[in-house]
Amino acid sequence: MRLPTRSALSLLALDLALGLAAWWGAFWLRFNFDIPPEFARLARDASGWCVLGLAAGLVVRRVDRQVWTYIGLPEFRQLAGGVFLGGVFTAVVVLMLRLADFPRSVLLLQPLLAFLFTGGVRAAWRTLAEHRMQGQGGTPVVVVGSLDQAAGALRALKGSQRWRPVGIVSPLAGERGRSLQEVRVLGSVDELADVCEAADARTALVASPPGSPERRQALLVAAEAHISLLTLPRPDEWLKAESTGPRRIELEDLLGRDPVALDVAGLADLFSGQVVAVTGAGGSIGSELCRQVARFGVGRLVCIDVSEYGIYQLEQELRRAHPQMQAAYYTANVREYERVHAILCQHRPTVVFHAAAYKHVPLMEELNEIEALRTNVLGTLNAARAASACGARRFVLISTDKAVNPTNVMGASKRLAELMLQALAAQQTGTQFVSVRFGNVLGSSGSVVPLFTQQIDRGGPVTVTHPEIVRYFMTIPEAAQLVLQAGLMGRTGQIFVLDMGEPVKIVELARMLIRLSGKTEQEVPITYTGLRPGEKLYEELLADDETTEPTPHAKLRIAKTTGTLPDIEAVVRWIAQAGALPAGAPLRIWLRGQVPEYAPRDEAVNTAAR
Repeated sequence: MRLPTRSALSLLALDLALGLAAWWGAFWLRFNFDIPPEFARLARDASGWCVLGLAAGLVVRRVDRQVWTYIGLPEFRQLAGGVFLGGVFTAVVVLMLRLADFPRSVLLLQPLLAFLFTGGVRAAWRTLAEHRMQGQGGTPVVVVGSLDQAAGALRALKGSQRWRPVGIVSPLAGERGRSLQEVRVLGSVDELADVCEAADARTALVASPPGSPERRQALLVAAEAHISLLTLPRPDEWLKAESTGPRRIELEDLLGRDPVALDVAGLADLFSGQVVAVTGAGGSIGSELCRQVARFGVGRLVCIDVSEYGIYQLEQELRRAHPQMQAAYYTANVREYERVHAILCQHRPTVVFHAAAYKHVPLMEELNEIEALRTNVLGTLNAARAASACGARRFVLISTDKAVNPTNVMGASKRLAELMLQALAAQQTGTQFVSVRFGNVLGSSGSVVPLFTQQIDRGGPVTVTHPEIVRYFMTIPEAAQLVLQAGLMGRTGQIFVLDMGEPVKIVELARMLIRLSGKTEQEVPITYTGLRPGEKLYEELLADDETTEPTPHAKLRIAKTTGTLPDIEAVVRWIAQAGALPAGAPLRIWLRGQVPEYAPRDEAVNTAAR
């Protein structure tokens, strides 16, 4: 057992001295400030038991381990428990000794006074410590958010030598003029620039939740006034060593939603000690799936990707983050069934997540259509068959919102992959085959965010295809967590749809990124280039002939589809016989026959298919 330090013993001695003072104070109050001699002797004789009882109560409640400089309500509750236990101990001993004419009211008064004295000294200590820290300076910062939201931020900044809160701007008009922890509400979010100027602050800390209107409004005002915006780390970031306080606000903070609630117990049962395989493990979603699965104590993680560099980067990261985890890293192409089958049968995973795919719409729309079919359709079929042959309990396909009423080859190929998986599910009953659809993922490879960031760094222009084009967005961790949740609760043949929140205009996204870079649209202009081949203005998560039904998870719904499932072997034969460089029009006509909701822009293709 570790012995208490000298400072801890000194503070404990001070507490006991205050408890003893409370003992005499209780007698003093009991006898109206004039203790008779005979009762003074009683107080003196029993004072040792009071000190011993208080010491026992404080030690049992571990009050002696408190750091007074950072005392708060939890510590005061802990102190109250220790003083109460000490009072009970003292009362029991005094009553057992049967001291003649002992005033029992003292036994009630003493704990109250002891808590008042010891708590008062702690509060004074904390106040002096805060004044001392404030006297040492710190960068002035204005907090953005309602009083409820600002309370957490002010607690995080208390005791910080780097930041000094000087005011609050609240979206609630009724809170103006009120104060919290001696910090006043000085105005509304629209007045952020004026408040910062009056308080001589060039930094604002946004305490309102991710995705709130206050965050976006603060960004607009801050960019015009050249005010730096900060926010508190997300819950997962507090666990990282480098997260020591406020950080710069990011796009995810402006578009985010409430954190995903996971069935942690169920996921731990599914993954803990089990073998899990991930295809496309070097990609944005695949690598995040690996990170999330690793958190649940997976027995062995099998990572498969066609990119040597991608799988190398993932290996280096996971070895640093989880040095004790067993893992295997393979370079392999899901289009080669024998290779995938050999890998999965070597490790026999319980769950397989299939994230390997071609997903770049314009690139797959011209010259590479057959590649989309070979990877997205045959690659999915190969991985699913191999998983079933090797005894996997679950196979989860990562699909896309572009599979709904597709207007491009990439989306149609992913929809055909969903259908092929449902057809396989009808044949293979030993494995649960599930598909999960979601929209664009912030920061993923090939998404607009990295492209816009590069264009902003070059000084512009930022190119947007159409002023009205909208997309659904989700953060990479959020998407991966919901994929895990769907994989846990899904039954074979089901297609899950993720709650993507509200769609975002791409031009609005571009404006937010420009403002986040500290620039204005005058400095970095936005230009419109027109829709690209296969691109549509609005993405959907459900096809016209689909309905959804709820699940126990608020952010997951099940898509109910109708129609005939494809002939698996006929699809495999056609793709194999199409050759290395088939013409685009016949391929689209065939694809239209397999996916009736596919509506390419080429009207001749639609007419021929009909």
